[in-house]
Amino acid sequence: MYFDGSLMMTGVRAGLLFISPLGVHMRYVIRIHFAASNNVAEYEALVNGLKIATELGVRRLDVRGDSQLVIDQVMKASNCHDPKMEAYCKEVRRLEDKFHGLDLVHVARRYNEAAYELTRIASTRGTVPPGAFSRDLHEPSVDLGSGAGIETAPAQQTNAVEALLMAAEVMEVRASRPFDWRTPFLDCLIRCELPEDQSEARRIARRAKSYVIYGDDKELYRRSTTGVLQRCITIEEGRKLLEDLHSGTCGHHAAPRTLVGNAF
Repeated sequence: MYFDGSLMMTGVRAGLLFISPLGVHMRYVIRIHFAASNNVAEYEALVNGLKIATELGVRRLDVRGDSQLVIDQVMKASNCHDPKMEAYCKEVRRLEDKFHGLDLVHVARRYNEAAYELTRIASTRGTVPPGAFSRDLHEPSVDLGSGAGIETAPAQQTNAVEALLMAAEVMEVRASRPFDWRTPFLDCLIRCELPEDQSEARRIARRAKSYVIYGDDKELYRRSTTGVLQRCITIEEGRKLLEDLHSGTCGHHAAPRTLVGNAF
């Protein structure tokens, strides 16, 4: 199953593509009629895809999506700091029990074009093409509780706030940490030192494979999926960067996903 969710000018949409072992394709377009961020759209696509799979009697499922955040949270590679994300993550784990085998894999956008095209079809509000099914969601698939209050803000303000939150999640900015988030990776790569906590040590050692030390100043860089080295910056530098992009020339001229792309 390939899934994708997007926040577009015409609203929030999601797309699903099921491919059976015999090569049979089933397509779903999902129209979301409530205010939501890109991350919520991705989770709605995943949750509804799992529900559809159980309705079809599927018991073993390979799931592929281009949302690194959603995949990492579901696979416990990163924590859910947003109550809304945590609610969706718990729902995915509840649905996971209905399968004998469920595997989630992150893929690059170019390998998820089919699902993305379905989100564009849903955004046109036109006739669903032959061979595709459609669903309309008028409320979230999970109980968001008090955390849903942000969704009732004006669309432009909500999109801006969600963009900053999404960027912070993707960059894994943990404001509560009393030290530079880069320190554990620098200690691991330069001095071969790991945290005393075993679970944290395993996490740092596993993720450190994506980082390199470069230059005479021994700056930390991360290898992107395209092979480009991305310079790692402090939390304060990241805040200033997002503030400049949000309030400066790019302010209110770009969709949330584009704004996050500009930050990277």
